[in-house]
Amino acid sequence: MTICLFLEVSVAKATTPVDLTITPRDRRFGRGSPIRRWWLNDDPIATAFYNALSVTFPKGEGYFVDSVRRFRDGTPPKLTAEINAFIKQEVIHTREHVAFNRHVTDQGYDVAPLIADVDAALALTKGRPPIASLAATTALEHFTAMLAHELIANPRHLAGGDQQAAALWQWHAAEEIEHKGVAYDTWLHATRDWPRFTRWRVKSLVMLITTWRFFTGRARGMTELLRQDGLTGPRIWARMAWYAFGNPGMARKIAGVWAAYFLPGFHPWKHDDRALIALAESDYEAAVLPVEKRAVATA
Repeated sequence: MTICLFLEVSVAKATTPVDLTITPRDRRFGRGSPIRRWWLNDDPIATAFYNALSVTFPKGEGYFVDSVRRFRDGTPPKLTAEINAFIKQEVIHTREHVAFNRHVTDQGYDVAPLIADVDAALALTKGRPPIASLAATTALEHFTAMLAHELIANPRHLAGGDQQAAALWQWHAAEEIEHKGVAYDTWLHATRDWPRFTRWRVKSLVMLITTWRFFTGRARGMTELLRQDGLTGPRIWARMAWYAFGNPGMARKIAGVWAAYFLPGFHPWKHDDRALIALAESDYEAAVLPVEKRAVATA
C-alpha cells in the first residue's frame, strides 16, 4: 500500500510553468506550392510515415478537443485559458493537415483505409464515460509531444524535405510542445478526487493500449501507402523497421520519454523544452531556413 501511494505523487513536484503562454499561430503552408510525391528526401518510407500520421490528425485532433472541452467547466482560470488556447491551436492544426492531406490524395493515394483505421481506434471509447476519452487524449498528447521534441531537436528527421511541408511539421511540433501539459493538467483536475493508485493504474493501462494502437495503426497506414507505390514485401518491412528503430530512429529515441509516463511524479513539464519552441520560431521569423542548412547550423 505504501508503494501504491507513491505511484502518483502530488502535482506540486512538477507542474506547467507559471510563465507559459500558449499562443495559437495562424499560419498556412503549401498553398499553391508544388510538393513532391515523395516529398521527404525522395524517400518513400519517410514520406509514408508523415503522410500516414497526417491523415490521422483531422479526426484525431477533433477528438482531443472534444475530450478536453468536456472537462473545462470548473477548472482554475489559468487552466481554463490554456484549454481555450489549446482548442484554438488544434483547430488550426486540423485546417492545415486537411490541406496537407489534400496533397496526399492529389498524388493518387487512397487514404480511405487509413481513415477507417482511425475511426476504429476512436470508437474504442464510444459509449464509455467521458473520462475514458480524456485518458486516451492524455496518452496521445504525450505521444505528439515526444515526436514534436524529437522533430525540432534533431533536424535530420526533416532534412531534404520540401520546404513548405517541413515548415508545416516544425510549426505543428512547436505548438505541440507548447500545449503538452494541457490534457494532462485537465486529467489531474478531473481525477483530483481519485485515489492516487487508481489514477496511476487507469492512465498506465490506457497508455499501454494507446501505444499498441498507435504503432500498429501507423504501421498499417505506412504499409498501405507503400503498397500503393508498388513497394511491398520483407525488404520494405525491414526498411520500415530500420527507419523507426535505426536511422533516424524516432521510435528508439522517444522510448525513454515514453517510459517516464509510468514513473512516480510524472508531468509533461518535468522536462522543460521550451527552448525548442524558440528555435523553431526564430527560423520562421527568418522566413524559414531550409531544413538542410539548419541541420548544418545546429550540428
